[in-house]
Amino acid sequence: MPDTPAPELEALWLPFTHNRLFKKTPRVVVRAEGMHYYTAEGRKILDGLAGLWCSAAGHNHPRIVAAVKAQLDVLDYSPPFQTCHDKAFELAHALTAAAPAGFDHVFFTNSGSEACDTALKIALAWHRARGDGGRCRLIGREKGYHGVGFGGISVGGLAANRKAFATALLPGVDHLPHTHDLRHMAFSRGQPAWGAHLADELERLVALHDASTIAAVIVEPMQGSAGVIVPPVGYLERLREICTRHGILLIFDEVITGFGRLGTLFSPERMGVMPDLITFAKGVTSGVVPLGGVLVRKGIYDAFMTGPEHLVEFFHGYTYSGHPLACAAGLAALDVYRDEDLFARSRALEPVLEEAIHALRGEPNVIDVRNFGLAAAVELAPRPDAASKRGMEVFHWCFDHGAMVRYTGDTIAIGPPLVASPDDIEALVGTIRQALRHVP
Repeated sequence: MPDTPAPELEALWLPFTHNRLFKKTPRVVVRAEGMHYYTAEGRKILDGLAGLWCSAAGHNHPRIVAAVKAQLDVLDYSPPFQTCHDKAFELAHALTAAAPAGFDHVFFTNSGSEACDTALKIALAWHRARGDGGRCRLIGREKGYHGVGFGGISVGGLAANRKAFATALLPGVDHLPHTHDLRHMAFSRGQPAWGAHLADELERLVALHDASTIAAVIVEPMQGSAGVIVPPVGYLERLREICTRHGILLIFDEVITGFGRLGTLFSPERMGVMPDLITFAKGVTSGVVPLGGVLVRKGIYDAFMTGPEHLVEFFHGYTYSGHPLACAAGLAALDVYRDEDLFARSRALEPVLEEAIHALRGEPNVIDVRNFGLAAAVELAPRPDAASKRGMEVFHWCFDHGAMVRYTGDTIAIGPPLVASPDDIEALVGTIRQALRHVP
């Protein structure tokens, strides 16, 4: 292959991609439908990650596509400051009606990164609005991923995302330890039995900083970007208990786990733990148009609604907050999830995925297999001289042989669309199995 990329490829700086290597052997798709991508050569690629955890209803779902086209004929854009449009109100009502009880308002953003930064700002401003402005500290978690805004990478816990920006991160941020310990939880099915006590580290941080300085704790119910790290039984419950006792807001980042990935709209319905704010994105439109947001529990919005009515209560927002096309897609996606009973389908597929993925135990270089909801990961032993290269080569082999997976370091992650069939899951895991046998 040539060392110099083709000129038509060079102008694009790809995100989270090894650009020089990619442009020597580019992986380019030109269309998608249902469970598959297609390349310019007509090769069919089974989508094992629902796009990027977002295309929950499959690609180019006709009802969502039709809704976006119809909206474009009526209203292409409306400014969200001091005016609004009907679809934004409709989607906000639909989301709060479907969300766990008590979540009564939603603030729209355009992405998960923006949703996380917005949630952090809401938490800080809420304490201030209540006369408790000394609560300015934020607590994240090691291995956590909360997008790529400066707020998100500050509370996030992935070193590669932070190191180039260390001098510009938010002050007053601390981190809980992660819950990934293969000595105690390797090859767990669902939630590991060991590890609930790790939540008690929050008590240590409270003792260190004093609760009166801590505004919020933000965690993913399941850590997706770090490689499907599943919370131990009782862990989230313990975090909730500690936050409640000390007056700390608990934020669940459900950008990946929302909209059916765990078999429910959001994690409280699956896990019985109620946060104070929920961030979402990705699956809200099934990935068709960018949209994100923050759901807040009853009373949080009300704390801002004080003072003269002619003054702005919360100085925050985006040009494209609640974009008409995105809201149309979101409304259609919610209808598809309901009418096709896709969350129930996700729950039915969970044991199928669990059995298939755990059958990879014993394959070359596999040191862990884990799963939760319609998500799973296979962790590989890193090469002593080239961490993450084995994972990258398995990803490449899978794509070249008809399956799209994700790799994070030496972990291969999958999370197929909710419309997958058992045969799709078997084909996907079968491709991973062959890749493991071919990649040294």
